[in-house]
Amino acid sequence: MDLKLKGKVAVVTGGSLGIGRAVTEAFAAEGVRVAIVSRSRAKLEEVAAEISAQYGVEVFAAPADVSNTEQVNAMMDQVAAHFGRIDILVNGAAHPGGLVRSEIEKADPEGLLEDINIKVVGYMRCAKAASAHMRKNGFGRIVNIGGLTGRGSKQLSGLRNVAICHMTKTLSDQLGPQGITVNVIHPGVVETPHIHELYEKEAKLQGLTAEQVEANYAKATPIRRVLQPSEIADVVLFLASERAGAITGESIGVDGGITRGIFL
Repeated sequence: MDLKLKGKVAVVTGGSLGIGRAVTEAFAAEGVRVAIVSRSRAKLEEVAAEISAQYGVEVFAAPADVSNTEQVNAMMDQVAAHFGRIDILVNGAAHPGGLVRSEIEKADPEGLLEDINIKVVGYMRCAKAASAHMRKNGFGRIVNIGGLTGRGSKQLSGLRNVAICHMTKTLSDQLGPQGITVNVIHPGVVETPHIHELYEKEAKLQGLTAEQVEANYAKATPIRRVLQPSEIADVVLFLASERAGAITGESIGVDGGITRGIFL
């Protein structure tokens, strides 16, 4: 299937590792020029050089702190000036798993505020700045990376993912007339460096080994395995393409079926 992505320009926040890196590589393989964003210039430049060399498509390091409005605006302007346009935004910069995963008596209100500022308000900052450039061409795709904690009640930090769903739907209404779609995907248990940190933490709490925790997650997943970052990237690619022009305002689980709720 020709996704008609070649030649487009994407901005991927949190694009230097985990799911963000997989998304960047998938875009590059389709001929998309990519600006990757995080706070660390050195890491960004290293990853950008690696992916550019592998796929023969320019990957541009654009450091910025998504909790800083001025930095976000300057970064988007820089990317637009460098590539001449912005077509796609993938919002993925966040603290993996959230900062507030404990019971209310141990919960840190400042940590929750930081989670919201980076993942919710940060996504909004980036969407606002990027959509200003997308409007010029009458085309745009915004894909927000949410999380399954928004579909359950295990962690207080999950409320940030609920907020992202609301923002996604609201922005889809506002930006649709300009040819811009906005969707959110919720990854399941994905093979990333972060997930192994989670296995270790849960193993200590449950009196198990990290390997046993991972096996339990796989057993609870209908496809009986942990997902790969490339599988999340595949869904992002489709939603970012012209083929997905009729899909907007949607919250899509990419979780191997582990979610037990029914969402209409």
